[in-house]
Amino acid sequence: MVDVEELNPVDSQKEKQDAVEEAAPVEQQDAEVEETEDAEPTEEEKAKLQDLETQRSELNNDAEQHRIRRDELNAETKEWKSKRDDLNAQVRELVDEAGKNREVRDGFNQKVREAKVVRDEWNTKVTELKDKIRQLRPEPADDRNGEVSVGQMKRELDRLEHTQETQSMEVDKEKALVKQISLLARQIEEKEKAMEGDEAIRDLVQELRDAKAKAEDAHHQVSEYAEQAQTAHDKMLSLYQQADALRKEADAAQAKFVECKQAADEEHRMHIEGIKSVHELSKSADGIKNKKSMAHKKRADLESKKEAKEIFEKFKAGEKLSTEDLMTLQKSGYL
Repeated sequence: MVDVEELNPVDSQKEKQDAVEEAAPVEQQDAEVEETEDAEPTEEEKAKLQDLETQRSELNNDAEQHRIRRDELNAETKEWKSKRDDLNAQVRELVDEAGKNREVRDGFNQKVREAKVVRDEWNTKVTELKDKIRQLRPEPADDRNGEVSVGQMKRELDRLEHTQETQSMEVDKEKALVKQISLLARQIEEKEKAMEGDEAIRDLVQELRDAKAKAEDAHHQVSEYAEQAQTAHDKMLSLYQQADALRKEADAAQAKFVECKQAADEEHRMHIEGIKSVHELSKSADGIKNKKSMAHKKRADLESKKEAKEIFEKFKAGEKLSTEDLMTLQKSGYL
């Protein structure tokens, strides 16, 4: 046994005595203990706790379903974004390629304009030479053999050449017309050779042939460049049409992307709201669950204080205390 007087000076003992005098009477402490016994959850509280547990489970399941749906929508959103970006990349490639074909078309159109200038210059030269030849060798008034005269053939040739120069036609028809013009020009040339008389006319006729050949070459250039320009133009239009179709798909993918993202955001909001509701219900349930344990703790504290008070009364009476008694006093604040 330990001598209490050796461990507790007079001043310290006086302070403990003052503390005891301020402590509540034993009867009051017992009343408090009985009051804590009444803190046991009632049947109504137990029913409410069960209801809270059921609600929390349902809300938890709902929140989890919103989380799962949110993740699914986020994955779908990524897919639509990827598809949209791929389609837009294809659109850019097609538009770039179409732009290159536009440049090719414009280049050939410029060559067509330049070749037409050359062709028109030679056609003018041909007309001038024909006029000179007519002046030197007038046509007879009639043809005694009933054959088509050179003048008629030339007028027909002029008509056909004018048609070729001024009218747009399909490639096959234009080739047939060129063949007809060449045949008629040869016939005229053969007749003119037979009609050639003096050296002046022969020189003009040869000059006329050369001018016609150059005009024809220039016209072939016009046709060739025009065909190449048309090819580039058609390809450009085709590429733009493909780009427009893909752009519509990209716009549709963008709309689905926005739709899925908004839906995912809404699912996330509902998931968070569900989690908050679960936490609120958990707090309410924990309050009911902890009510009993808190009552038990309060009862234990009161009983500990009661025991400490009794030990301290022994101490004041001069009784010797055990080590366990001293620890009880220390825990209760008497030491």
